[in-house]
Amino acid sequence: MQSTLKHYKIKQIVEGFEYDESEGKGLYGLSGNLTIQPEYQRNYIYAEEKKDVPVIVSLLMGYPLGLLYFNKLNDGNLEVLDGQQRITSFGRFITDRFAVPVNGLETYFNGLPKEKKDKIMNTQILVYECEGTETEIKDWFKTINTIGSPLNNQELLNAVYSGPFTTLGKEEFSNSQNANVIKWSEYIKGSANRQDFWERALDWVSGSMENIPSYMSKYRQDNNIDDVKINFNNVIDWVTKTFVEIKPEMKGLEWGRLFNEFSKENYDLDSLNKEVDELYGDSNVHSRKGIWEYILGGSKTEDMKLLDIRFFNDTIKKVVYTRQTQEAKQLLISNCSYCSVGSGVKKSKIYKLSEMDADHIEAWSKGGEATEENCEMLCKTHNRAKGNR
Repeated sequence: MQSTLKHYKIKQIVEGFEYDESEGKGLYGLSGNLTIQPEYQRNYIYAEEKKDVPVIVSLLMGYPLGLLYFNKLNDGNLEVLDGQQRITSFGRFITDRFAVPVNGLETYFNGLPKEKKDKIMNTQILVYECEGTETEIKDWFKTINTIGSPLNNQELLNAVYSGPFTTLGKEEFSNSQNANVIKWSEYIKGSANRQDFWERALDWVSGSMENIPSYMSKYRQDNNIDDVKINFNNVIDWVTKTFVEIKPEMKGLEWGRLFNEFSKENYDLDSLNKEVDELYGDSNVHSRKGIWEYILGGSKTEDMKLLDIRFFNDTIKKVVYTRQTQEAKQLLISNCSYCSVGSGVKKSKIYKLSEMDADHIEAWSKGGEATEENCEMLCKTHNRAKGNR
């Protein structure tokens, strides 16, 4: 890859600047000869990270803003390789999209004194214009985006697999003005601008996060994302129809996997939602995020770890152990009730506290609480054998 150092004034770079509010894109500069956001670039994030104002303040103070890198195309036009966020900040400020503090007052570009306007517009920016193959450019792009505001994994994948498929995916799932974003946000963590919905859609349709790169590679040149949209909407529709009330802990759950495992099951939805409410209000449930998978699994769900049930604390264990052991010694039987009704040497064995586990007399799943009255100490062997009976 070859590179040539050039000097541009900001007024040249922002000449003909366009900005797409709906997608958070700075589109063009240099009188249309510079593409500010190629398809492999992410959406504009400086505004949400509150970095756009410091960029302009730095210009007013005469501070250096670092090198920019442009990719020189075969037709002679340029596209931003690194510096898209800074250039978009220049353009947005000059077109009065946001204000900066000047002498204690929030001031837009058109409200600046002429000398300050000129200072910004005549600031020189150092730019390396690079020429190389697509692979070289993409590799360099990934390298230079490991500092500052690093690209996340999906933003990097968008760069590597740029093409019609990725363009359509970003238009659908990375558009913060999409009316569905509010609905999606109830179940998915993140934001449209940082590609989180697009990543989740790809995760669900491909089967896992690990499969996303191969999926994007396979369909890179496709002119539709129908399968992605259909699968994504099927998952969201299933969740909204299955669970009546939206709760905060539903955000970020593995809904794609749960859809694949449970969407074909026939549930009594009234009973299902009633059980959600009961578990949600149960003080013994430490992990509310596990409630939905636990309920969907029904009789298949054996693992209480999904709910992180708050079992008996050490104080209760010691009190119950002491009582059981004293009674057992008086009766010359084992302090494990299961061993005491058996035969052999364990019938009268007195176990140490460390050799026993606390168990619900009435199972938690049947309404038993983690209280002293509902606790019994069993030897580890019998406790494991008893399970959730």
